[in-house]
Amino acid sequence: MSDITTINPTNGEKITSYDYMSDSEVNGIIDASHEAFLKWREETPENRAKVIRSIGEKLAEYKEELARLMTEERGKTYKHSLQEVDLCKSICDFTADKGIEALADDVRDIEGIKKGIVTYQPIGIIYGIQPWNYPAYQVIRYTIANLMAGNSILLKHASNVTGSGLLIEKILHEAGLPKDLFRALIISHDQSEQIIENDKVRGVTLTGSDKAGAVVAQQAAKVLKKTVMELGSNDAFIVLEDADLELAAATCAHARLYNNGETCVAAKRFVVVDSVYDKFRELLIEKFKGYTVGDPMQESTDVGPMSSTKQRDTLQKQMQESIDKGAKIAYSSELDSNLPKEGAFHPLVILENITEDQPAYKDELFGPVASLIRAKDEEDAFRIANDSRYGLGGGVFSKDEDKAIRLATKYFDTGMVYINGYSLVQPGLPFGGVKNSGFGREHGGFGIKEFVNVKALHVVGKAPA
Repeated sequence: MSDITTINPTNGEKITSYDYMSDSEVNGIIDASHEAFLKWREETPENRAKVIRSIGEKLAEYKEELARLMTEERGKTYKHSLQEVDLCKSICDFTADKGIEALADDVRDIEGIKKGIVTYQPIGIIYGIQPWNYPAYQVIRYTIANLMAGNSILLKHASNVTGSGLLIEKILHEAGLPKDLFRALIISHDQSEQIIENDKVRGVTLTGSDKAGAVVAQQAAKVLKKTVMELGSNDAFIVLEDADLELAAATCAHARLYNNGETCVAAKRFVVVDSVYDKFRELLIEKFKGYTVGDPMQESTDVGPMSSTKQRDTLQKQMQESIDKGAKIAYSSELDSNLPKEGAFHPLVILENITEDQPAYKDELFGPVASLIRAKDEEDAFRIANDSRYGLGGGVFSKDEDKAIRLATKYFDTGMVYINGYSLVQPGLPFGGVKNSGFGREHGGFGIKEFVNVKALHVVGKAPA
C-alpha cells in the first residue's frame, strides 16, 4: 500500500499514489543540495536573476497544465488556478528586476575605520514545509527569493498536492536551474524532523496552521535554526459608518469566497458598526447570492469544492458548535443536487449573532463561511478586530481614505491591512503577521533577506594606536 494517495475533491476519485523516499535517498538529496549551493553561491546576482526570469517564462509555458493539476488535486477553480500561475510569474519577474539591488553591498562611513561594508551572503539549504491552498504560489514565494539570495531549496509539500510539487520541480529544472538546487521531497513527519536536524540545512520556513507552526518552530529551535512562520489567521474587515457600503459588501464577499474561502488572508470576520449593520447585512447577502458553487473546471463556477471531505467536515463542526452556542444563519446557499455526492462541496454561509465563545469568533474558519459581527462604534470595531490570537491581515472601509490609513496604521494589530478593497498579495509589499500568525516576512524585498548572513566587514586599514 502506498504512503500517499491523492484524491480529487470534486468527485472523490483517486488521482495518483506515491511512496515515501527512503532515509538514505533523502540524505543523498540533502548532500547534493549542499554541493549545489556551494556552486550556486559563486554565481553573480545577475546570473541568478537570468535563471529566475527563465523560471517565470517556463511557468507561463506550463500554465494550463499546472492550473489543471492544482484544480484536480485541491479543488480550486480553474480560473483561480490560472491566476495563481500568473502571480508566480510576477514574483519571478519582480525578483529578477529588484533582487540584484536588494542584495547589493551597503558601504558605510564609520568613524575610526576606513569604511564599513554590510554584505548579504547566502547560508545554505532552506527547507520549506508548504500547504495545499495555493499549491504553486506558496512554493514559489519562498523558493524564488532564496534562490536569488544564493541558497538551495528543499520542499515538503502538503500530501494532497504532491503532484503539483513534483510538476513545479520539473518546471524549475527545465527552466535551467541546476537540478539539486530545488528538490521536492516525498517524506513523513518523522523524516521531516530529521531534515530540520541535519547540519547542512540552515533555515526552515513553514506556511500552515499555528499548531503546525508551533511544532516545527520548536523542532528548529532545538537545533538553533532560523525560521520564518506564516501561520493561520482570522482576518477582520471593518466597515465604518462612512463606508461605501456597496463597495464594502462586494469586496467582503469576494475576499471571503475567493479560492473557495481557503486563503489565510481571506476576510473571515466582518465587523460592522451598528449604524450601518442592517444595510450592510442586506447587501452582503445579495452579493453572496451571486456566487455559484460547482465544478471547478467550469468557467461559470465561482466556488469549487473544499480541498477534502476532512476539511469540509472540520468546517461543519466549527459551524455547528457556533450555532449551538447561539450563532444564527443569516444566509446559506443551496447546493446543486447534480453535484457529485462524493465531492467536498460546502454551501456559502453567513453567520451572525456571533459571541466570543464561538469558533466563528475566535478560530479560523477555513472555507466559505463568514462571521458577521455588530460593533457599537469605531472604537469597538477595532477592539473586536484585535480581539484575536491571530494578526495576519485585515481591512478598513471608509470614504475618508486618510482616516482609514491613520486608523489602520495606529490601531490594527496585524501585519497587513487592505484599505477600501482587497488585493490578496503584491510582490512589492511585505507579507506576514504578528501574534499567532507567525513571524518573518516574505515579498517586498524583505523575504530575500530572511535567510542570508548579514555580514559586517570592518575595513580598518591601519595599525592599532
